[in-house]
Amino acid sequence: MPTLLHRLGRLAHRHRRRVLALWLAVIAAAVGCMLAFGGPGKLDDTFTIPGSESQQALDRLKTDFPAFSGTSAQVVFTAPAGHQVTDPPEQAAIHAALTAARSAPQVAKVVDPAAAHTVSADGSTAIAQVQYEVTSGGLKSDSVDRLRTAVDGARQSGLDVQVGGNALNQSKAKQGAGDLIGVAVALLVLALTFGSLLSAGLPLLSALVGVVAVIAGVLAFTGVTSVSSTAQSLALMIGLAVGIDYALFIVSRHRAQLADGTAPEESAALAVGTAGSAVVFAGLTVVIAMAGLSVIGIPYLTVMGLSAAGAVLIAVLVAITLLPALLGFAGARLIPRPGSRAMRRERTPARTGGGPANAGERWFRLVTRRPLVTTALVLAAVGALAWPAHSLRMALPDNGTAPAHSSQRLAYDRISQEFGPGFNGPLLVLADTSHSADPAVATRTIVNGIKALPGVSAVGDPVADPATRTALIQVVPTGGPADQSTKDLVSTIRGDAATITRQTGATIGVTGTTAVGIDVSAKLNAALIPFASVVVGLSLLLLLLVFRSLVVPLKAAAGFLLSIAATLGAVVDVFQWGHFADLIGVDKAGPVSSFLPIILLAVLFGLAMDYEVFLVSRMREAQVHHRQPLRAVHEGARHSARVVTAAALIMIAVFASFLGSDSLMLKQIALALAIGVALDAFVIRMTFVPAVLALTRHAAWWLPRRLDRLLPDLDIEGEGLRRRTGEPGATVHRLHTTAGH
Repeated sequence: MPTLLHRLGRLAHRHRRRVLALWLAVIAAAVGCMLAFGGPGKLDDTFTIPGSESQQALDRLKTDFPAFSGTSAQVVFTAPAGHQVTDPPEQAAIHAALTAARSAPQVAKVVDPAAAHTVSADGSTAIAQVQYEVTSGGLKSDSVDRLRTAVDGARQSGLDVQVGGNALNQSKAKQGAGDLIGVAVALLVLALTFGSLLSAGLPLLSALVGVVAVIAGVLAFTGVTSVSSTAQSLALMIGLAVGIDYALFIVSRHRAQLADGTAPEESAALAVGTAGSAVVFAGLTVVIAMAGLSVIGIPYLTVMGLSAAGAVLIAVLVAITLLPALLGFAGARLIPRPGSRAMRRERTPARTGGGPANAGERWFRLVTRRPLVTTALVLAAVGALAWPAHSLRMALPDNGTAPAHSSQRLAYDRISQEFGPGFNGPLLVLADTSHSADPAVATRTIVNGIKALPGVSAVGDPVADPATRTALIQVVPTGGPADQSTKDLVSTIRGDAATITRQTGATIGVTGTTAVGIDVSAKLNAALIPFASVVVGLSLLLLLLVFRSLVVPLKAAAGFLLSIAATLGAVVDVFQWGHFADLIGVDKAGPVSSFLPIILLAVLFGLAMDYEVFLVSRMREAQVHHRQPLRAVHEGARHSARVVTAAALIMIAVFASFLGSDSLMLKQIALALAIGVALDAFVIRMTFVPAVLALTRHAAWWLPRRLDRLLPDLDIEGEGLRRRTGEPGATVHRLHTTAGH
């Protein structure tokens, strides 16, 4: 692979204008497809889970009860103080508003509060149900806005009117000016790292090209499949972060070679062949992990995973093709100025252990002075951070966690206050009485049985379809959509299905938005441990092949698990327990998104392997040279800590910039990734790892001879390439220096 990448880098450098034109053509084609077939207006945040009981029942609703198969909105009318919604003026205003609502786009049915018995006991509040003919993903961009406009006339009579419900359940993940903060911080970090604005601008420019291509590509697919706003935002977040980091490693390597006197063309080719090999390895680990999310069988998660995998793949392709072309345009202008700090830092004597210790080496000397104490302190600190994870509670987001002053949140809170939280997430029970002797009697038996169950607040009058001999029963739980009592109720109803069939001959299925959410969460929970096992096993295998050691992979996998546990603990502390939540715009504590842990596992796995390779491979090279384990750890820090620190800071800045999103799911993902990168880079890779290597000494690099002969030689660091090209500092060992040196 290094030889192939070396040739590719040279080719891109020589034919830089053609490479640039090709990438501009790719962007133009992606944007053209987006405009022709898709676009932001077609994003779909609907959760589905094919094959589940809730999805099967929901699919049947489309045939038997089409008016109830789509999404719905709730219009909450609250009378002013001293008045009731049943007073003639208020009644007239509500009637006029609902008449206007019936003419709003895509509305299939409007249920009056009086007919549905959804007037509060004190007469202060009434809920009208607006049923749409399509799911939330099929709603036109202005349908909900037109509904708000239609019912807004009731405010003229003094009524407070709020629109909520499942049609507004998913906040679109919007990007704003806050995202530019991450880009600005990245530019600042790059400028400080290189001491040159031109060198700092190249990674940023190449990353932006990749991001534009991937976002346009993702949005182009909205015309043929459901793509969520979270999938688009995750692709943007991951693509921007890894795009900058991958380019950083290659540009840093290129600058170091230029400082040593290598010609620009040869230097670009060598940088792609050596650092680019590690970039390809790191990128492919993320692609495999993210694409692996598709095996779970949840379309929403599959699209998220494939979108993020596509973003990483594009970032890798940009780094090994467009970036060397950009290096060609920059030419000799990237050479550090003679006598400058950048020149002194980049030249070979500094890279081979000469000169005073830099900040990275000083830190590694500190943490390895008493490695057992360092290891114990890290474990204690990580354990404290991870402790809240024992109470991790997962669910899909609902309107109860929407922004405090949003219409859907105000409607949710008012309904909970006047009717109970269960009215915000009713269940739908579909009863098939086609094999019952008397469908009406069977339906009454089912209704009476459900009323007697614990956790039931109310059961609506069944809606029957004589043609299909089915009945639809609305069940209002006592708890909210994310409460454990609601999950228990769904399990109880399903558990009683066999008894109901024996008694009445009827079959039942529990569905509705709440039931679908419960099924999605259950499937994600069941997949978490197997997926984590695959990820950890893959990390052990990959690092065994790369470092040809037993201790290094085991230590890396243990560090990865520590990072995951501490990150989940921090997320629970902020979002579930509410500590410091107001600092990031979260005013109400609640469960963690069911998608978060598995996404965190996939993304952080690739990033952890990235940092592990770039840090430890340099230590391995020094160990081969000197056979002094502690010295090898210190020299590895001298050569790689600066670049890894810059890469981690850029990642953190990009992820943290998404904390301003209105989407709670995206906010949780952003905070988790920012914390995860900070912990993995600075606590695990730059503190725990050197301490463990200092403790294990020579044993850290031991591998049984038989196993060594069986393992293939990946040579991702391009040692053979360096020997053939005569690059200074090459050794006979297959593992050698990484990017950034």
